[in-house]
Amino acid sequence: MSPRFDYTAVGFITFDALCRPVTDIAPAGGTYFVDELTLAVSGAAGSAVIVAAKHGLRSRAVGGVGNDDMGDWVLQKLAHYGVDTTHMQRCPGFTTSSSLVTTRPDGARPALHKRGATDGFFVADSQIDDVLDTKILHVGGVGLMNRMDDSGRTEELMREAKRRGVITTLDIYASTPADLLKVERLLPHTDYFLPSEEEAQALSGLTGHRNLAQFLIDRGAACVILTLGADGAYYQHRNGTSFTQDAYKVEVVCTCGCGDCFNGGFATGLHYGLPDEDSMRLAQASSAQNATGLGSQAGVSTYQNTLEFIQRHVAHNKMHLVRALG
Repeated sequence: MSPRFDYTAVGFITFDALCRPVTDIAPAGGTYFVDELTLAVSGAAGSAVIVAAKHGLRSRAVGGVGNDDMGDWVLQKLAHYGVDTTHMQRCPGFTTSSSLVTTRPDGARPALHKRGATDGFFVADSQIDDVLDTKILHVGGVGLMNRMDDSGRTEELMREAKRRGVITTLDIYASTPADLLKVERLLPHTDYFLPSEEEAQALSGLTGHRNLAQFLIDRGAACVILTLGADGAYYQHRNGTSFTQDAYKVEVVCTCGCGDCFNGGFATGLHYGLPDEDSMRLAQASSAQNATGLGSQAGVSTYQNTLEFIQRHVAHNKMHLVRALG
């Protein structure tokens, strides 16, 4: 029997308020005017699951929000995109995880973040069977999921997912060396670990793409994909396969959520059974489209539009992607 869901994202789901362009914060009680201001659901799980839903995957979000207006809006927006919210929890004593994002003219996005219900949600024993009724399980936001991580439940969930044959992907949030112990427990149950280069450097204390990836593979990951921003992405599998893929050139508006949208695009390729190199192209295209608008997933619309984006930007587009339309 096939699973009910194609993609389930567990973890960091946040309410974002974004504005641009911002070069300075007004002093004292002053006011600076901006050209754009918007709201978005973001986060290592939130952005990824919305991209997957926009690409047509049956998608589910698992995480926490507070009993507040931001939580109401997050749940409403997830449902708007067709994301199942059965296992989104209202966490007593927590506000919704929320950010103020001040987007710079070059697309950089310094942010102010209020930790919230991502630290408070928990997948209970009675929920595990339903949460794992999925083809792909993505855990996004290790480092912000205190109740899940500190109790060992994140590890138990990923271990059980692997035992059931679920494809597992993993991402972290702005890691520090102190997060390595949390991450190490998860890597043996991880098919694809997708940190940024900076996050992998923080975990390992190393430099160099091959060194960073091997450090993480040695700790159990089957495959490591490092996102490199404007320099693209680096892929290394424990079978020895490795390559670097360039980023697409776009007019950048905001880079908020680019890595998380990469994860949703990569999962789309996994769902359609594409080779990893083509899944990486979908991931890069999702990230690039995201950068063309203000707010996570702003530039991503449908799977066909993402394929057409690739076809417009890459002369040597592989036929695997065309076949996936069928």
